[in-house]
Amino acid sequence: MVTSFKKYQEEYQKSIITPIDFWDHQAQHFVWRRKWDKVLNYDFHKPEVQWFIGGKLNITENCIDRHLPSRAHQTAILWESNDPAEPSRRITYQELAKEVNRVANMLKAHGVFKGDRVCIYMPMVPETAFAILACARIGAVHSVVFAGFSAGSLADRINDCGCKVVLTADGAFRGDKKIELKSIVDEALKNCPSVKTCVVLNRTKLNVTMRAGRDFWWHDQIKTASDFCVAEEMDSEDLLFILYTSGSTGKPKGMVHTCGGYMVYTNYTFKNVFQYKEGQTFWCTADVGWITGHSYILYGPLSAGATTLMFEGVPSWPDMGRFWHVVEKHKVNIFYTAPTAIRSLEKAPLSFVEKYDLSSLQVLGSVGEPINEEAWHWYDKNIGKGKCPIVDTWWQTETGGIMISPLAGITKTKPAFATLPLPGVQPAIMDESGRELTGNLCEGRLAIKFPWPSMARTIYGDHQRFKDTYFSTFPGRYFTGDGCKRDEDGYYRITGRVDDIIIVSGHNLGTAEIESAIDEHSAVCESAVVGFPHDVKGQGVYAFVVTYDPVHEEGHLRNEIKDVVSKIIGPIAKPDKIQFVSGLPKTRSGKIMRRILRKIAEGDVSNLGDTTTLLDPAVVDEIKRGAM
Repeated sequence: MVTSFKKYQEEYQKSIITPIDFWDHQAQHFVWRRKWDKVLNYDFHKPEVQWFIGGKLNITENCIDRHLPSRAHQTAILWESNDPAEPSRRITYQELAKEVNRVANMLKAHGVFKGDRVCIYMPMVPETAFAILACARIGAVHSVVFAGFSAGSLADRINDCGCKVVLTADGAFRGDKKIELKSIVDEALKNCPSVKTCVVLNRTKLNVTMRAGRDFWWHDQIKTASDFCVAEEMDSEDLLFILYTSGSTGKPKGMVHTCGGYMVYTNYTFKNVFQYKEGQTFWCTADVGWITGHSYILYGPLSAGATTLMFEGVPSWPDMGRFWHVVEKHKVNIFYTAPTAIRSLEKAPLSFVEKYDLSSLQVLGSVGEPINEEAWHWYDKNIGKGKCPIVDTWWQTETGGIMISPLAGITKTKPAFATLPLPGVQPAIMDESGRELTGNLCEGRLAIKFPWPSMARTIYGDHQRFKDTYFSTFPGRYFTGDGCKRDEDGYYRITGRVDDIIIVSGHNLGTAEIESAIDEHSAVCESAVVGFPHDVKGQGVYAFVVTYDPVHEEGHLRNEIKDVVSKIIGPIAKPDKIQFVSGLPKTRSGKIMRRILRKIAEGDVSNLGDTTTLLDPAVVDEIKRGAM
């Protein structure tokens, strides 16, 4: 554990000079069925990466079993309902062991074994955590899909990895709404031939259709399942999970994470970034459908023997004080949330904060996108009371764990800076010609030049795409897709995506995927999507749409297009602004000049650069005049 800035500097140097020895030492802290023969094999040109080669383990033995002798009666998962009136649930490590084993045996009874893929499309309830860990227990590969995606998006993910079983619920509570999850699953499964079984949790008491022979109620299946299940022995490089992230070419990418390295790295980063101390209550507000929930609701905290809080609701219901009510109620010590949430809560009257006792808080965190300075200062002053260090963490679905971040109370912070790389992380800022920029005071594209244990190993079923996406821009290095600057102190500040990805409320959305959905509307000829600054979401979705015929009722068509996007991808991808145009700015070769559209969407039309090379420069003037 790093306990001082001097110790950080020593540890960082050790991790760069002798990375094999460094990670060998970190991995010794866990229970292994068989120790590894070699720490690392890698070749970023292929690309191939293997950590702790030959090591045998089961990650659930490290998240659950090894804690039972000393903390069987300690709370492992503390669950808070969407409804403040519904009692909280405290699941001890002993209870967690039994519940995970029951679900594991339930899955085995339905023919799920090592290597099979299981789709989890569920609300934020303890049973979702049990399901994820149960898959890991028996060596099945979990693929969690955020329960806000549409039936089409769900079907795409199920089919891509060939899931055998879907675990879902009748519905989900979200504020004052009920989301009909089972009906979405039913629609998806019309086109998913690999799925043989669907197990349904009764959460919202919605009336659902149960198809005989395929659909089963969770409560019926679980009551006959034994609470004893021997953990499957897994190789360090066996698949642990597949998690989909948006791709700039439209099709979602199934990022593959493996058992050994992921376990070591998420544990190390959890303990060091948040400076976790025995007995603290940790709350990450993310959904388990995203990598943040995987790494810092479940695997990181549980492998450290922590108490992790899981929240079903939203920050704005029943009012804008809900987060702070939960902090007071459960005496939360470490609070980790997204800039989007902070910005939305910042807009509410301070009375929603001041009525609650937040004195239990010791560390604050930010995740999902760079946090702007105004939100950082509000967070620091009103939530942390100027006494809680803020860890502004940069990482990705692909990285598996936090890569650049302050260590709480150890690294001197700067608003909007992710500050310094964690031990074992070797960042490089590259110019567009592929040259590494050395020294401080530089800006370019962020790459990583040496492997770390939790990095994704491939894109499921498409290793060539993995190579093309992450290792072709700067051969021999992992390209993050992010712009970055380094200041006079060597601190890193992430400046945003440089590819066709928009980060909306912390969710990565591919512009091609949204354009494809918009183009499904019968009135739409073609479209182009860019991001623009949004006060709450960070980035909003701005769509420039060309229609076959003149538009007479723009408001009506905008709503129809938003509904199409919501149905195909999910509500999170709905455009915030739709501008109807007669054409798009294209080069003579037919390439859309997104740079120009981004400038217009951002309201910066004073310097659009050279437009004379466009096929029809007059289109730009028309778009500028009609900009929303």
